[in-house]
Amino acid sequence: MSLKIGELKVGQEIFYTGEFVVMRDQAQKRIRKMLENGEKPSFDLSGKIVFYAGPAKTPRGKKIGAIGPTTSERMDVFLEMLFKLGVIATVGKGKRSRRAIELHRKWRRVYFITPSGASAFFANRVVDLQVLAFEDLGPEAVYRIVVKDFPLMVAIDTGGNHLFAYPSP
Repeated sequence: MSLKIGELKVGQEIFYTGEFVVMRDQAQKRIRKMLENGEKPSFDLSGKIVFYAGPAKTPRGKKIGAIGPTTSERMDVFLEMLFKLGVIATVGKGKRSRRAIELHRKWRRVYFITPSGASAFFANRVVDLQVLAFEDLGPEAVYRIVVKDFPLMVAIDTGGNHLFAYPSP
């Protein structure tokens, strides 16, 4: 599926077939440290969608263990770094900070949410899995997964429109 993120609108639901790069806090900390040291990651994030998740141990005969979204707001400190590396969208659960909403608008990127509590269901949507980096981190390693008909909802669109309610300052 060729995803035209500029055409997606907040609240829109899609079933995505394609690739995700799966990573969480620890992998992003390592990437930031590498960049600070003048190094580059061994994998390309250009045009990729990052799924904030950590797969559970893979049962015998399965492609992957349960995999579900993790809270995205705590990843906001790494968001601009990901966008600078070419990430076009992120997937997770929950709201994002006001700063993250602004970064989505500035970089014209999308944030998708997907339901929590459905990790066994999501595992059945994964058709391929490969460890890309930081295997020593276990479930916090960087993975490439290919999914079929993965349910997503646009929570922040490229214009910075979002689903989240914030109290007045």
